[in-house]
Amino acid sequence: MSSTVIKGRIQSTLRHFLDAEASGGIVLMAVAVLAIVTANSALAESYFHVLHVDLGPLSLQHWINDALMAVFFLLVGLEIKREMLDGQLSSWSRRILPGAAAAGGMLLPALFYVFFNRDDPSSLRGWAIPTATDIAFALGVISLFGSRVPASLKIFLAALAIIDDLGAVIVIALFYTTDLSLMALIGAAVVLCTLFALNRMGVKAVWPYLVLGAVLWLSIFASGIHATLSGVMLALSIPLKITPGTPEASHAESPLHKLEHALHKPVAFIIVPIFGFANAGVSFTNVTMEVLAEPLTIGVAAGLVLGKLIGVLGVVAILVKLGLADLPAKASWGQMAGTALLCGIGFTMSLFIGLLAFDDPAIQDHVKIGILLGSVTSGMLGATFLLMFGRRTSSATRLR
Repeated sequence: MSSTVIKGRIQSTLRHFLDAEASGGIVLMAVAVLAIVTANSALAESYFHVLHVDLGPLSLQHWINDALMAVFFLLVGLEIKREMLDGQLSSWSRRILPGAAAAGGMLLPALFYVFFNRDDPSSLRGWAIPTATDIAFALGVISLFGSRVPASLKIFLAALAIIDDLGAVIVIALFYTTDLSLMALIGAAVVLCTLFALNRMGVKAVWPYLVLGAVLWLSIFASGIHATLSGVMLALSIPLKITPGTPEASHAESPLHKLEHALHKPVAFIIVPIFGFANAGVSFTNVTMEVLAEPLTIGVAAGLVLGKLIGVLGVVAILVKLGLADLPAKASWGQMAGTALLCGIGFTMSLFIGLLAFDDPAIQDHVKIGILLGSVTSGMLGATFLLMFGRRTSSATRLR
């Protein structure tokens, strides 16, 4: 076989992997494992040292968490805007089931966390850690089952995760903001107004938005609001439609679609894995049964596993029982339970909120252990349910 043919097959295989729906989640899983192995190897000291090396005004880890993740939030914002205006969440009938399930999937995990940490006021700051769903991980796992899981259930999970991301953004803005700088906020408001003015003027080129987006990031960073939220604010200003009355088929040429398409692979295969590698590393040297039994660790893990399951599945069951919504087409209750469990994979966003909630590295390690325990357990249980009920689809749409 010629080297040209072999090279062509390798390139084709790589392209297929990068285009596959589950690939981002698979890469993130591999990177998380690599980070944990590194943090518990002879390279541990170098690993933690490099993350704290100062590069100008910020350490390397802060550049990753504050600047690089702003691009991740930009993509999240673009996805939210597109789905709300022109996608699966474009009408209230489409929003009600994933929207209500996302709300239940945020409320119940928070309550579980608060219940276990009610006697420690300092730990209560982390109440939002188990409320988030990692969209890449969750969709990656459910996509591995292919046709065994109905497409409607994948769409439901994607819509729920997008609304969940929106909820996480609001939580970060409202509850994890430090002392505010009025002048910086005014500067950010001026930049944001300019961005929306460009939108109203019909500016199609993406680069003016990105240049002003960088200025917006600096203003938000100086204001006391977490700088990554500048990504979401920028996304809201990017035009979805080229001109009023443009046919739906040509919306793919809009600045929003172009930017979203350009960012998808870099975010999934570079930015999120870098964040995962920089933040998932936790040393198990001092991990004992006492650490695993700590209210903070249990609260995070229980919130992700039990809170998400009860919150998502419970709300769906109530809506279906009341006749306000139907199960996703061809999905069974067993598959819905498996999907609800997958919502407990809170890796990326949970880590992010955990770092905002606590400054103490020791507490952050306990948070990471809780996230890992909860996410792995949720992922394994969810996959088991989907495997068990994968061939048992149900045509019923209401509880009997």
